[in-house]
Amino acid sequence: MYLLDATSDIPLHIQLYEALKHDITTTLAIGSKLPSIRKISQEYRISKNTVESAYSQLYAEGYIESRPKSGYYVADADFNPLGKPATPVATDTPALTYRYNFYPVRLSKEVFPLKLWKRLYNRAIDDSLDFGAYSDPQGEIGLRAEIARYLTELRGVRCDASHIIVTGAFIDAMSMIADILRPTHPHFAIEHPGYHISRKVFAHRHYDITPIGVDENGLLIDELSASDARVVYITPSHQYPTGAAMPITNRLKLLAWAKENDGYIIEDDYDSELTYRSRPIPSLQGLDSSERVIYIGTFAKALSPALRVGYIVLPRHLMDRYRSFHGAFARVSLMTQKTLELFMREGHWERHLRRVRNLNRKKHDLMKQMLTKYLGDSILILSEGGGLSINIRPTSDIDYDVLRKYAEEAGIKLYAAKDYSGGEWDALRMGFGGFKMEEIEPAVRAFSEVLESLKDN
Repeated sequence: MYLLDATSDIPLHIQLYEALKHDITTTLAIGSKLPSIRKISQEYRISKNTVESAYSQLYAEGYIESRPKSGYYVADADFNPLGKPATPVATDTPALTYRYNFYPVRLSKEVFPLKLWKRLYNRAIDDSLDFGAYSDPQGEIGLRAEIARYLTELRGVRCDASHIIVTGAFIDAMSMIADILRPTHPHFAIEHPGYHISRKVFAHRHYDITPIGVDENGLLIDELSASDARVVYITPSHQYPTGAAMPITNRLKLLAWAKENDGYIIEDDYDSELTYRSRPIPSLQGLDSSERVIYIGTFAKALSPALRVGYIVLPRHLMDRYRSFHGAFARVSLMTQKTLELFMREGHWERHLRRVRNLNRKKHDLMKQMLTKYLGDSILILSEGGGLSINIRPTSDIDYDVLRKYAEEAGIKLYAAKDYSGGEWDALRMGFGGFKMEEIEPAVRAFSEVLESLKDN
């Protein structure tokens, strides 16, 4: 029995997702069948959409699998980060901690403006708010206006508040888009290598999926044109995971492809706020005069992943279809939206962005310097200059799984790109965002010692 609190700031689908995930990772056996969406909806008196959103996220993250005409089952996967059996652990056993954790998508705790956020929260909760009514399913109009202003001024996006949908971060946004396009555009293309979560979301909705190769200029447009796909997901400003940026000539070719083929481009503005070598590249959507680009972004990388806030800029002619599929309830709590609205309206967001960009530029540069100092010719730096990690590849023939095992024995957590890109492109993602400046040198030095010991063996 799960305890779901309808009065909590945490959306019900996230509460259900967390409860189910806890059972999957601690109690349920591989292959166990989960209750049907209808059963959970009836038992807990929540909407089917809420349950489906929770199940979709579990599926996208690989915790469960869908069997046609049968239901959802616990996936055959190892949910323990060290690869040990997922047996229940006594509550008095301390959780494993690492000396150095190179997690590639984390901000350090002190980056979040907690005191300011609490002050704005207290201002936002006033008599003007109606807690007796449901909030706007599309998102609060004030927040949508602020997001539209930011995107127009700093990302070159063509939009106003009526185009914006406030979402519960990335997976929620992709799930909504997949539902909107499925009836008319059931063939989906994705960068190869690319972000495996996007692929899983569309696979879950039974799209035909075509991987499209990438090179130093991003997506191979000729390969896309030769496919049957009419929807493509791309990360043009900072390709995931290779780091390639799509030049203007290719962007125009891609827009021409979409216009000529009644296609849609899902532009994930991945890492656009965190660029360290040049000004952020303007959005692809800003070049689009035919409304063929669906633009998505989140506040996870530069503000906080814990807030679970993202947004979609949807072409106007798709808004009715959005309302048919997902326009019944809000995805983000009212107070989170109102606080974020104040944060943006009063200029704190732009100031925060400058602060986060400057801080992480320093961390990035120090990480690169230390990798060069301690590892030198032992590695190749594959991509750098943006985001919260630097991708490297050892120059000697080393088994990544063995390397990670050695590192864990030394109290170091490493992350391979193949875990995030569907296993198609391998590198080590050396995250720096979660470190304090003074931790970066000893962390890299400790990693270099592990790499050397493995080479000696």
